[in-house]
Amino acid sequence: MKFYERFKDDFDLRSDNNRNSDNVKIAFNDRLNNDSDHARNNTTTTTTTTTTTTTKEITPIEPSDVYILVIPSFVDTSSLQSGDGSSQVSATINAPDNNYAGHAAHALVNGKLHIFGGTSDSKKIARLDDCSLNELTVRLNEQRKYGHAALSIENGTKALICFGSSGEIRKSCEIFDGSTTVSTFASDWTHSIGGLGLYKNQPASVGCYSEQHQKAETLSATGWTSLPDHPKRISHHSLVGLENQSLLLIGGRDWGNDGADQSGIWQLKDENWNEIDELLQAAYGGSAIYIGRSIYYFGYDFRAIQRLDFNEAEELQDVELIRNQRGGSSLTVLFQTVSNYCI
Repeated sequence: MKFYERFKDDFDLRSDNNRNSDNVKIAFNDRLNNDSDHARNNTTTTTTTTTTTTTKEITPIEPSDVYILVIPSFVDTSSLQSGDGSSQVSATINAPDNNYAGHAAHALVNGKLHIFGGTSDSKKIARLDDCSLNELTVRLNEQRKYGHAALSIENGTKALICFGSSGEIRKSCEIFDGSTTVSTFASDWTHSIGGLGLYKNQPASVGCYSEQHQKAETLSATGWTSLPDHPKRISHHSLVGLENQSLLLIGGRDWGNDGADQSGIWQLKDENWNEIDELLQAAYGGSAIYIGRSIYYFGYDFRAIQRLDFNEAEELQDVELIRNQRGGSSLTVLFQTVSNYCI
């Protein structure tokens, strides 16, 4: 059975409460960043765009003051999770159907959470308004049902959406600015379930499920260029860019070892990969969010929520298991919010 069918079947059985172009080159400046967002409008076009960005410093925040909205594949199992693990309460999110977030990628655009593609509709774009996921009239250019990723760029004013489950879509990318979608450079390598993160403030991707390679690439003003290969043939990991311009790769599956779940926390810095620590519980297919000086990683297979704490120099200090999720879900949608959001 193909992986995507097997992964979906496995997910449906085990997640939540067990229920069931002419490609136009978009010119990037050297510095792309991930933060905020905004959206509204309705046309799909292709155009040429030049982008500029600045670097935003991370504001320290105690885990006890962090609240994360967690939207699994089944939206009726959404919850609000505190950063210190002390609180986990149900959150009510409205959506056109219960499996609306299944395998969707997510990113902020102008401070608003957006989700892209997924099993319910491979071309949909939806925005979280208050407690409702509202589908926009603008659509993705490509069908992105599984294996794609999204990343906030240009100081959070746009989102980069790339990759998919088959064919050339596994290399394709497009940009959403809140009202339109435009095609941009395709990667040289396939990166299905290879993720997107920032390295030196530019988008990067690592590995691929379908081709089971270890190739890494970064997107600049002239297209995708090679980065050092990852030491493992990896996929299903999470990528997080740090303020110090390094890239973290968390968890995943190693296809040089029969797809074994990984616990490694790898850092790409100064063009070198190094394993800097390990998760307390090996995991794959998870989601990560960087808040203050901590990364919160929500695993899929074993449902563990693990917090990675950093010092001001962004050196990893500790890994802590703070709680288990209510329901396991691959690629859970995560959104930093306030203590009483939608409860």
